[in-house]
Amino acid sequence: MSSHEITHVQKLVFRVGQVMTRRVITITLTNTLLELKEVMRQRRISGVPVVNDAGVLVGIISIEDLLRAFEQGALNATVAERMSTTLITVRDTDLVDVAAQKFQQTGVGRMPVLDAQDRLVGMLTKGDITRGLLAEVQAETQDEEIARFRASHIFRDVESDHTSLTLRYTIPARDFTHGGEASSKIKRTLMRLGTDPQIVRRAAIATYEAEMNLIIHADHGGQITAEIDASQVTLIVQDDGPGIRDLKRALEEIGYTTTPPEIKQLGFGGGMGLKNIRKCADQMKIESQVGRGTRLEISLRLHTD
Repeated sequence: MSSHEITHVQKLVFRVGQVMTRRVITITLTNTLLELKEVMRQRRISGVPVVNDAGVLVGIISIEDLLRAFEQGALNATVAERMSTTLITVRDTDLVDVAAQKFQQTGVGRMPVLDAQDRLVGMLTKGDITRGLLAEVQAETQDEEIARFRASHIFRDVESDHTSLTLRYTIPARDFTHGGEASSKIKRTLMRLGTDPQIVRRAAIATYEAEMNLIIHADHGGQITAEIDASQVTLIVQDDGPGIRDLKRALEEIGYTTTPPEIKQLGFGGGMGLKNIRKCADQMKIESQVGRGTRLEISLRLHTD
């Protein structure tokens, strides 16, 4: 497991106790290195915690320590003579990202895991973190698939004369920091409902353009309402002013815009908002009164005949 992989693990929120190896092979202070070698060979492990007669962790010895001792001819040495007493440990209640950082900072290959009473309860390796990561991703994927399946059947499973899902979003004026959030949320909802990706894309573009129009032009922002039923999604965009003075030019003239110069300098307001919405929509209705506000209704069929 590389440092890059460990960095990704840090984003996950689960505990060391969930991924550690619980069956820990230990060895005592009085065991010889030859005995240690046999334990490592049989168990196929590369490091062993060392405990005293009371079962308390007092050191750790690795295959590197063993090989170094053999190179020096210390075949009959005891574990106590060659073990490392500088212990790098983690708690079973620590977040995995804490352990990942310790692996990255120290370069060790394994760490004993202690409980709140300092008892040895497990062993953690980088491989354990990797397996925990894979299991977590798999679980998240399964949860997402279940949620997507349930959402895609919502209109089929609910019995009524007309079933619809209504989403409402308040869009503040000049809030460029959060611009696009409403369109992203509507997009995710449509995806979970099993909507055709091309229709999702069209709905997302239309919503984004409408959302940015509210942010740029509306005096007090506005509201976007998405009404979704089994056959279509209807987007209703409303504000209370200032209205569009020349609606015909706004709909038909390429590049026509009333965007203030200071907003243009930020890269917004190219004059294509309503034209892009009309290209994406199956139906579009717009009503606007100067000083009163604008109401835009966008409809997209969710299924093609």
